[in-house]
Parts: sequence; C-alpha cells; structure tokens
Amino acid sequence: MRIVVIGGSRGTGRALAALAVARGHEVVAASRSGTGHDGASAVAVDAADAEALRPMLRGADAVAVTVGPTRGAERARTAVTRAVVAALAAEGVRRIVVQSSTGVGSSIEHLPALLRPVMRKLLDDALADHLEQEEAVRASGLAWTIVRPTGLKNGSADGTVITVLEGEKGTVRGTITRERLAAWMLDALENDALAGKAVSISAA
Repeated sequence: MRIVVIGGSRGTGRALAALAVARGHEVVAASRSGTGHDGASAVAVDAADAEALRPMLRGADAVAVTVGPTRGAERARTAVTRAVVAALAAEGVRRIVVQSSTGVGSSIEHLPALLRPVMRKLLDDALADHLEQEEAVRASGLAWTIVRPTGLKNGSADGTVITVLEGEKGTVRGTITRERLAAWMLDALENDALAGKAVSISAA
C-alpha cells in the first residue's frame, strides 16, 4: 500500500511511518518540518492547504492524520483535517484514519466517572478542536475511522489494548504508548473493517 501520514515527523505519526515501512508499505511522511523516519519519503507541506496536499495524496491507498496542536494557531487539528478530506475527495482517495482523543463527544462516557470533569475543565479547548475535527471527518463521505486514545506516552508497540466502540458501554483508562497506538492505526489502515467507526482505546 501507499500510505501518507499527515503529521509524520514526530510522536504517533513518526511511529506509524516507521512501522508501515517495516511492514513493506510505501510511506510518505508529511509535516511542516519535512523530517521523518528513514525509509519514508519526508515531505514539507502546509497541511492546512488542500491544494498543497493534493500532489502527495495522488495515488495513495490510505491516509493517517496524527497532527497535534500548533503554537499560535486555533483549531489547528480541524484546519488540517478539513484540508486533508478536501484534498482526498479531489484525488479520489477514500480511506482515512484520524487520531482524536478519548473525551470527545459521547466518548467522555468511556472514561472513569471521576476523570470526566477534569478532562472537561483542563482540556476544553483541545476537546473542542477534536470535536470539530471529527465532524469534518464524518461529513466527508470518505471511508473513515476515528481513534480516540487516552493519555499518550512513549514505549513499545507490543501489548494488548482495550477498545470501546462509540455507542457501546465500556471504560478505557490510563495511557497507551504512541507506538502501540500507531500499530493499531496501521492495522485499521490495512483494511476497512472499522470504516465508519469511532473507537476509544487504551492499553489493557
């Protein structure tokens, strides 16, 4: 597969690019800095510019969006995601997996009850950005999957995870490594089994 990772220079995106290369995929790691994992084609781009994105998305089989906040920019995740889905629609690429956060929308119910007001208070702006990001994905008409991790840390890609689909009862808690999240996202990119689903996820 030819996979494009938007936000591929660091964090989950960099881990995803590295794992995809290891599995034999052709990988483009797109970021503002233009740095990425060895074995991936690193491209510098303003990911909030749909026209700038189109050349690298042309011919892609699937796209992952793993962008974080941008200093000085409001709703950065939303702006990038809107540009990505517009570019994908223009290029006829349908499969997209987007990193959001547990606590967005109804997934707040997937967190332990004592943590919910803390999330709402401390991460209000981030959750609002992710909510608009998710709305853009859902309205895109693409074959989308939204993944909502708990707290992130660095570590191994090994280990099991807990997942709870939107609309289901269940609890995720604690953290998940960026590397394990990246592995889950790559699994999702490689097939359409979770297309049209939003999934909360944490380490088991």
